[in-house]
Amino acid sequence: MNKLIRFSFPFLLLLAVIPLLADAQQRSAGRRQNADRPPNIIFIMSDDHAAHAISAYGSRLIRTPNIDRLAKEGMRFDNCFVTNSICTPSRAAILTGRYSHLNGVPVFNHIDNSQPMLQKYMQAAGYYTGLVGKWHLGGNDPKRPDEGRPTGFDYWNILPGQGAYFDPVFIDNGTRTKYQGYTTDIITDLTIEFLKKRPPDKPFFLMSHHKAPHRNWQPDEKHRKQFENVNVPEPETFNDDYATRSDASRMATMHIDQDLTERDLKMKPPEGLSGQALKKWKYQRYMRDYLACVAAVDDNVGRLLDWLDRQGLAQNTIVIYTSDQGFFLGEHNFFDKRFMYEESLRMPFLIRWPGHIKPGTASDRMILNVDFAPTILAAAGQPAPAEMQGRSFLPLLQGKTPKDWRTSMYYRYYHPGDHNVAAHYGIRTDRYKLIYFNKLDQWELFDLKKDPRELRNVYADPAYARILNQLRSELYRLKKELKDNDQFADSLPRDDVG
Repeated sequence: MNKLIRFSFPFLLLLAVIPLLADAQQRSAGRRQNADRPPNIIFIMSDDHAAHAISAYGSRLIRTPNIDRLAKEGMRFDNCFVTNSICTPSRAAILTGRYSHLNGVPVFNHIDNSQPMLQKYMQAAGYYTGLVGKWHLGGNDPKRPDEGRPTGFDYWNILPGQGAYFDPVFIDNGTRTKYQGYTTDIITDLTIEFLKKRPPDKPFFLMSHHKAPHRNWQPDEKHRKQFENVNVPEPETFNDDYATRSDASRMATMHIDQDLTERDLKMKPPEGLSGQALKKWKYQRYMRDYLACVAAVDDNVGRLLDWLDRQGLAQNTIVIYTSDQGFFLGEHNFFDKRFMYEESLRMPFLIRWPGHIKPGTASDRMILNVDFAPTILAAAGQPAPAEMQGRSFLPLLQGKTPKDWRTSMYYRYYHPGDHNVAAHYGIRTDRYKLIYFNKLDQWELFDLKKDPRELRNVYADPAYARILNQLRSELYRLKKELKDNDQFADSLPRDDVG
C-alpha cells in the first residue's frame, strides 16, 4: 500500500525558491565577472532615422519608448552632427574616425578595407567583434568579393547593398543565405544569436545595423496597421518657397509634391487630387510608412534591451543608438537627406553605460560621427590612433567639458546624382551656419538663434558682414586643419555600392 508523503509549507516554499536563488547567484557571478573586464559595447544604428522622429528628442510624430529608455537611463546628445549626410560616407567616417576626403569614401563607393578601422582596433584589444545587418560599404558583388568586404570582425552577417525589407538575403561571412520574415526582426534575431554564441571569456563589440527606415519604407503588417489612419502633423516649413536661398533647393529632386514615386507611395493617388491636396496626400502616405518602420525598430530595440536585462549583461554593457545621418520629414518640402540643413545634419545619439553615465542627462555640446570611433576606443581603455581626426567625448559622458572643446564643425557633401543636390561645404557654430555651394558659386548664411527653421538667408544682409567674415575665416581654417585639399572636387570614385 502506497503511503502519502506530506511536506510542510516551508519545505515546499524552499523547493520553489532554490532554483530562483541559483539563477540569481549565477547572474550575480556574471556581474562580478563583468566588473573585472572592459565594458561590452553594442552599437545600434538605423538608416535615415531622424532625431525628430524619436520621442526622447521631443518628437510630435511618434512615441519611441524603447529607444527613449537609453535617454532615461543614460545620456542624450542634442547636437550630434554628420560630416557628410549620405549613408555610405557616414558609415566610413564612423568606422575610420576620418572625414570623407581622407578615408576615401565621399560617395557610394567601396571602402578600402585595408585601412585602419575601429573594429580592427577593438579586435586587437581583445574584443570579440561582430557586425549584423546593413554594411553598405561594398563586399556584396560575387565577382569582386574582396572589394569593400568587412574586415576586422570575428563574425559578420550583412545585407547585400541596400537589402530587402521582406525575406532578405544575407551574406554570412561570405555565404549567401535567404531568411524568411521581416528584416528588422531578423537583424535583432541575429544580434541576439551573436550574443548567445559569443566566447564567454572575452568582452564583445557588436555593430547591429538596421535597414529601416530607409526608402522605400516598407513596414510589416502589424506596424502598418498602427499608422494607417493616423493624421501626421505637417512641419512648419512644409510650404517653404526658398525665396531667399540659393538655387540648390529648387534644383534638388527630393520634393514631397514632385518627386515621391508610386513605388514610394505603394499606390496611385486618388483621382481628382492636385496641387496642395495631392501634396498633403503624398506626405501622409510617406510619413505613415516611415513612422511604422521606425516603430518596428523601436520594438526591436526593446527586445534587445530586455534580453540584456534577463542575461545580467546590462550592467557592464554600453548600448548606443544612432542613425547614419538625419532625414527630412517634409521640412522644406523635402524627403531624403544630403543638405547641410538641420534636419539632415543632425543625428540622434543616445548612450547608456550604467555606473558611468548619470541617468537622464543631456548634452548640448557638439559631437560628430568622426568622434564615435575615438570615444568607443576610450571607453574600452584604448588610445585613439593618430590618424583619426575625431575626438573622444568620453569626458562629456562623465559630465565634464574640456575647455578646448569644439565650437564649430566642418561639413562637405560631394554627390551630384540621385536627388540632384548640389555639392557644397560649410561650417556650423552654436548660432550660425555658412554654406558654400561650390559648383554653383552661391552662398547661404543662417542665424539659427533668430531663424532656427532656416528660412531666411542673410548672406547679403549688411548687418551680418562682420559675422560673415569671421565664419568664412573659420571655414577655411577648418578646411585646412582637416587637410581637405579638394581631393574629390572634380573627380569622384566609382559610385556602385548599390
